[in-house]
Amino acid sequence: MKIGLLSDTHGYLDPSIFTYFENVDEIWHAGDIGTVEVLDELKKFKPTVAVWGNIDGGKLRQDCKEGEIFEREGVRVLITHIAAKPPKYNKKVLSYVRHYQPKLLVCGHSHILKVMQDKTNNLLFMNPGAAGKHGFHKIKTLLRFDLESGDIKNLEVIEMGPRARIPTD
Repeated sequence: MKIGLLSDTHGYLDPSIFTYFENVDEIWHAGDIGTVEVLDELKKFKPTVAVWGNIDGGKLRQDCKEGEIFEREGVRVLITHIAAKPPKYNKKVLSYVRHYQPKLLVCGHSHILKVMQDKTNNLLFMNPGAAGKHGFHKIKTLLRFDLESGDIKNLEVIEMGPRARIPTD
């Protein structure tokens, strides 16, 4: 199963996402979606799992949960928007990690791309950075990877270019 992972679109869906995620089986959005239209476009394109983030209100909080725990291809996944840094997660996330023992923890919020093994909690931590054009990140980023027989494989970092257009004059 091929997964396309993004976060922090903040209401902007870069058109290149559809090319980068053309061959994925499922899209995961780790919060700060920004608008219902962004979520609808993703769902029209591919099956999508999404959680709400701190900027998401009303309808997005009705349509999405704060966190999701699920299994794909033998990999238990915990996805939420705000988790903090491994291995020192916020209290809520740490309680979920201890109770559900996910193999993969996905979050967003920081706008900082980070993938690392958390040996303390025996999981892989993934934050895809930010795919939108609002925030302090300089490059829009995504992650793409495979889940197969309980393993996470073929991780790719995708850089979509500068967050905002840089004036040339």
